[in-house]
Amino acid sequence: MARQRSSGNRGLARPAKAGYQRRMNRLRSLLAALVAIVLAAAAPAQAKVVVSFYSHDFGERFPHGFVTLKGRVDSTGQTVNYNYGFTARSVTPAILLGAVKGYVQSKEEKYVTKSDRQFSVTVDDATYGRLLTKVREWQDRKQPSYDLGSANCVHFLMEMAATAGLKVNRNSEYFKKPKSFLLEVKRLNPGLE
Repeated sequence: MARQRSSGNRGLARPAKAGYQRRMNRLRSLLAALVAIVLAAAAPAQAKVVVSFYSHDFGERFPHGFVTLKGRVDSTGQTVNYNYGFTARSVTPAILLGAVKGYVQSKEEKYVTKSDRQFSVTVDDATYGRLLTKVREWQDRKQPSYDLGSANCVHFLMEMAATAGLKVNRNSEYFKKPKSFLLEVKRLNPGLE
């Protein structure tokens, strides 16, 4: 009889052992998932800043060309949502005659949404910092700083694109046509969207 009990215990033990193994497999899976979540949380964020280039061809809106910077700075976690364009302080016939006062302007979101995005590029923290430095350089220029032939919104776009690491044509024929200029930059940098 002892044998039967022993045999019977083995018969009962197998289902219990199988159940135990199923529970252990689930526990291992849950533990592996938990470890993956913890490791993902500890890894540096892959946040980046996206620089988008916009244009208007003619019309009442100034600047005719501008950039937006949106995203998150890796090193600080700071959320970024800015736009910058360079324009004349007063839009009068004087801009046709020579240099006038200029400044870097930011517009409301409504203005941005009504504009034409030509392409975007993602930049790292260092490039983002260089872009902000370039904006300050244009803001701090000696007045009069806006010149339709040599320092207008398209020239500002060119400098921002070059700072972002894009190829630009510094001898472009489109310095008075923001959309055409940005399309030229796009052609010089295949893969921009």
